Amino acid sequence: MIQTINPASSLSGTVRLPGDKSISHRYAMLAAIAEGTTVIENFAASRDCHSTLGCLRSLGVEVEESGATVTVSGRGLRGLKEPDRVLDAGNSGTTIRLLSGILAGHPFESSITGDESLSNRPMGRIIRPLRQMGAEIESRDRELPPLRIRGGSLKGIRYTLPVASAQVKSCVLLAGLYGNAPTAVEETVPTRDHTEIALREFGAGLRKQGNWIEVDPQPRLKGRHLAAPADLSAAAFFLVAAALIPDAELSLPGVGLNARRRELLDYLIRAGLSLSIENETGIAGEPRGDLKACYSPDLLQRQLPPIHGELAASLIDEIPVLAVLGSQAAGGLTISDAKELRVKESDRISAIVANLQAMGAEVEEKPDGFTIQSARRLYGADIITRGDHRIAMAFAIAGLAAGGQTRIHDAECADVSFPGFWETLRMAAAPIK
Repeated sequence: MIQTINPASSLSGTVRLPGDKSISHRYAMLAAIAEGTTVIENFAASRDCHSTLGCLRSLGVEVEESGATVTVSGRGLRGLKEPDRVLDAGNSGTTIRLLSGILAGHPFESSITGDESLSNRPMGRIIRPLRQMGAEIESRDRELPPLRIRGGSLKGIRYTLPVASAQVKSCVLLAGLYGNAPTAVEETVPTRDHTEIALREFGAGLRKQGNWIEVDPQPRLKGRHLAAPADLSAAAFFLVAAALIPDAELSLPGVGLNARRRELLDYLIRAGLSLSIENETGIAGEPRGDLKACYSPDLLQRQLPPIHGELAASLIDEIPVLAVLGSQAAGGLTISDAKELRVKESDRISAIVANLQAMGAEVEEKPDGFTIQSARRLYGADIITRGDHRIAMAFAIAGLAAGGQTRIHDAECADVSFPGFWETLRMAAAPIK
């Protein structure tokens, strides 16, 4: 499917965002191995999260859906059933990596795979620690899916993450629930901590000391009534749009403000965006609040703060749309230490650079990022998304600020994280006729 984007003459209104994808995954998985019933309100509508629900059903978990509310009947820590088919994680790296940690603790054989994109994403980073814990795991060449997992009794380990990855950290912590002793993970670069928060909410024993996060084995997790906040990563597209379209004014209610992810908001404020946060509250350990963003002409008259080191890890999912913003800032933008983008749903560094260049931006690609030299007017172009939802949505925002018509190819991939994105965007943005 091709979506056509025309330049926007205005941008205003209230934008209702889907439930947080990262949190929804974790709530559903922990609900499945908890005792009792869990109700999750505002569950993410994304294809990724429904891949998680599909896998859980194949493992014998009863899951009911009613609109954005999901009810999960937990089977207890060791209650999952051996699946009679290969588990399908779709396009979801979170599903395959986190669920593998849980499967490693069950005494049966299971196989889990995904679509073409996921089948080419590296899994060695979870295979190695799970093998250290005692699981038997087979994979394709180069440690690619499908994964065949024979689990059972695991041992607790102390593991230092070789790369900054919330997914790998979460996989090891979840496997640690099935250990014979506490399991600890060291992360030298902090990553989002939704798993740690959710583990505590369901009743697991978890401690943090310095860079180490330790989880106790054999907990009795209890079902909960929870509500996911609106997805901050989804908000990023509209916040950048507000920074690009003159006189824009957007309200985004109930957005998640997790301390490890609100660096996006801090970054945009440092860059010069007029952004306010109202009605902050905390529910189940996850803060949330209402955002209001307005066009700030001064933002585009300067260089954006460089993104590197720990900041690159914190903003890794938002870099595609921040690159679009950087292409319109007078001083450009430099991004480094973001090699992880090479192994996302696509090689996002290559995709960002190629599509910005197609729209007329001056960009230099580097092994771990890219440099945008200075602002150049963007022009409508054919955007090749490579089936990557964040590339599709980021360049839709570019199209709002470009001259002429922009065509987003394979636009349906946005459903991976944000079903209804195109309708939501059109409701907020008035096109130039």
